[in-house]
Amino acid sequence: MAAIRTAPTEPVGFANVSRALVSVAADLVIGVQRRVVGDDKVRTARDNAWAATLENRAQHEAQAELTREVAAMVARRSLVRAR
Repeated sequence: MAAIRTAPTEPVGFANVSRALVSVAADLVIGVQRRVVGDDKVRTARDNAWAATLENRAQHEAQAELTREVAAMVARRSLVRAR
């Protein structure tokens, strides 16, 4: 029969207690959020990633539009100077 080994017990320290409290607090907040807004309206990591993707696309589009406007201004200025 094989001997069963158990992991050494770690002393309960400040870091372990802090992690436990943060975990319990996060679970409480998520539970309250689910009750208040409903399960179907709770944002997930996928929702957050999609929102970030859309925001990133909008930012790039705005930057491209600004680049086009500046290029058009430079082109107009070059035409005025050429006259």
